[in-house]
Amino acid sequence: MAIKFISHGACGEVTGSKHFLEIDGKLLQIDCGMFQGRRKESYQKNRKLPFDARAVSAIVLTHAHFDHSGALPIVVKNGFNGNIHSTSATRDIAQIILLDSAHIQQKDFEYIREKAAKHPERNLTLYQPLYTAEEAIVTMKNFVTSNYHRKFMPLEEVEAEFCDAGHILGAATVHLTIQNRLRIGFSGDLGRRGLPIIRDPEIMPAMDYLVLESTYGNRLHKSIGMAKEELAAIIHKAKTRSGKIIIPAFTIERTQELIYLIHILQSEKKIPVLPIFIDSPMAVNATAIFKIHPECFDKETIANFIANNIDPFGFDNIRYVVSTAESKEINSFTGPAIIISASGMAESGRILHHLSQHVENPANIIAIVGYMAEHTLGRRLVERARTIKIFGRSYKVNAEIATLNAFSGHADYSETIEWLSRHDWKRLKKIFLVHGEDDALMNLRKELLRFGIPQVEIARYGGSYEMN
Repeated sequence: MAIKFISHGACGEVTGSKHFLEIDGKLLQIDCGMFQGRRKESYQKNRKLPFDARAVSAIVLTHAHFDHSGALPIVVKNGFNGNIHSTSATRDIAQIILLDSAHIQQKDFEYIREKAAKHPERNLTLYQPLYTAEEAIVTMKNFVTSNYHRKFMPLEEVEAEFCDAGHILGAATVHLTIQNRLRIGFSGDLGRRGLPIIRDPEIMPAMDYLVLESTYGNRLHKSIGMAKEELAAIIHKAKTRSGKIIIPAFTIERTQELIYLIHILQSEKKIPVLPIFIDSPMAVNATAIFKIHPECFDKETIANFIANNIDPFGFDNIRYVVSTAESKEINSFTGPAIIISASGMAESGRILHHLSQHVENPANIIAIVGYMAEHTLGRRLVERARTIKIFGRSYKVNAEIATLNAFSGHADYSETIEWLSRHDWKRLKKIFLVHGEDDALMNLRKELLRFGIPQVEIARYGGSYEMN
């Protein structure tokens, strides 16, 4: 039996997760994410697959975030026709993410085409959509779902099991047993203990190899409890200034966490009641998905809300915005307010229009509540760029930039090692690190070796590694 681990994404970066096991000539793919960052570079990497999609026998999807699921229609377009295995909640969320992605790609293309015609001097580049809504729908026909701890066979002689990753609704770590001999784990995106709404990350069965994410491999987060305090502080500040809080947020998990915490803060009378606009059709749909998957909720959410028949995501001052006309109306709203919109890294979608309208006003606050990859607009805001470009036009960054690190849904290096410490490592031979920028990868490797992991290797793009 010959087994190789190969990676074609999320190597030295945190987007485009695409990992593979080659097992006696058959390819099993773990995750199928979109690259995000520099527009031209990302577009080319997403459009031109570095592998033959027709040769992939099956895909196992750890969770539905765009950087793990967004390229699924591309591989299907290129000839993949196997099963896509996921949890039920991941399947439901992936559907709205892929449909929303197709819609955004088309709308952004139409918007830039119109701008290019009006302003030829800007030399705007047109990028054709990578897939359509119809192609996203076709992709959903390949999904096969399994619950946590219900074993399934993605390939002959490969037994798989999902464990709760504690990252977003339905997120899983994957444990594979190959020919009843070799055991390989994939962390997907590893969450944190104590996150709102969802359960804590579970322990995986014993492994020979682990492919581990390292997004925050060089960072230590503030405690989860600080998230409420940080959020309350900027809400009070916006009220005092009569300014707006603009939050680029991932529509899966982060948006629901924000709504949930605001609901609790209001019920505890710790913040003023401000109008809240959730300006993302996908966030509306995603929140509906949350409501039909309470099996993923932690005990606190069930006790505080579900057991009392209270909707944790619905209250009097919150407005879910769907139509474009409603979205435009928000920008004419006067007085303090909270606007939560996508995309999470501020690369596309309605958040760009809100930023263009509000980023130059010093009374406003741009709140960063998630990881911003290199070369994204969100990263430029985090790095306090004095000017930013949106749709080819420059804007001064006069608004306050507030980075709320306590909201991170990824384990930091201390939390990762604490999670690892609770495992049985008698069989472990090596950990492969993926899904991190270079500094994070190097630091986590150092910390893991110090902890006592026998071998730690940083996976490189296109690299091939023997497993035996």
